Amino acid sequence: MKTPKSLEPLVRDGLVDEVIRPLKSGKEAAVYVVLSEGEIRCAKVYKEANKRGFHKQSLYQEGRKVRNTRQARAMEKNTSFGRKQQEEVWQNAEVDALYRLAAAGVRVPQPYNFVEGVLLMELVTDEHGSAAPRLNDLVLTREEAIEYHGILIKEVVRMLCAGIVHGDLSEFNVLVDAHGPVIIDLPQAVDAAANNNAPGMLERDVNNMAAYFSRFAPELLGTSYGKEIWKIYESGNLTPDVKLTGHFKSSNKQADVHSIMREINDARDDAIRRKYEHED
Repeated sequence: MKTPKSLEPLVRDGLVDEVIRPLKSGKEAAVYVVLSEGEIRCAKVYKEANKRGFHKQSLYQEGRKVRNTRQARAMEKNTSFGRKQQEEVWQNAEVDALYRLAAAGVRVPQPYNFVEGVLLMELVTDEHGSAAPRLNDLVLTREEAIEYHGILIKEVVRMLCAGIVHGDLSEFNVLVDAHGPVIIDLPQAVDAAANNNAPGMLERDVNNMAAYFSRFAPELLGTSYGKEIWKIYESGNLTPDVKLTGHFKSSNKQADVHSIMREINDARDDAIRRKYEHED
């Protein structure tokens, strides 16, 4: 096929030998099957902001690092330079997440290179070597649904142990190869420790999985893995092999406001005392 303009620089630089065919075009990117370094891979070409269908970026951008204060100011003022930098941060979020998650043993496509808004990565295939289907394209047995749900809950845990929440996990962002589910599409990935929206995003990701798999195994709709996982994470005890129950009991115990205020005042008094001791 004719080489798309967006892939021409990679062909010139020898990173892509041949563009074989389009694979899919989504709300954020167009994906092509390519030949690179003698292997069949895929090239994800990010769409410009005004051509994307995703409009809730601000929720995901909280806590994302920028290179310097000039970049941060430009992004805040929404200047042309700032919008360009914002795009760079947005695209790099997926690249960084893929490298971190692959290193942590999460089943994601292996990234190979990121050049001029194009991400070269592994083409996930089925047992016949064709592009792997999305989870949404499959009809599952009850047993398969329970198995895949369990696998994906473990992957969510492994992701969180690496400090990342997917932020947009659904049956449309999971491929199924010969070995099971593979998580894809991570430009919305957030830093669990730096984004105040992370707990809600994690719970939504997990609930999306329960809602989908409950079509085949209705009992999964009654699980509460999201709240349970986040509570363990906040306690500092989350590990990839943590044993989960799928149940969560919220505390109805009221906070002792008087005790809390007393502790705050004591801490303030101690801080004032230390300040004057230091000045003396």
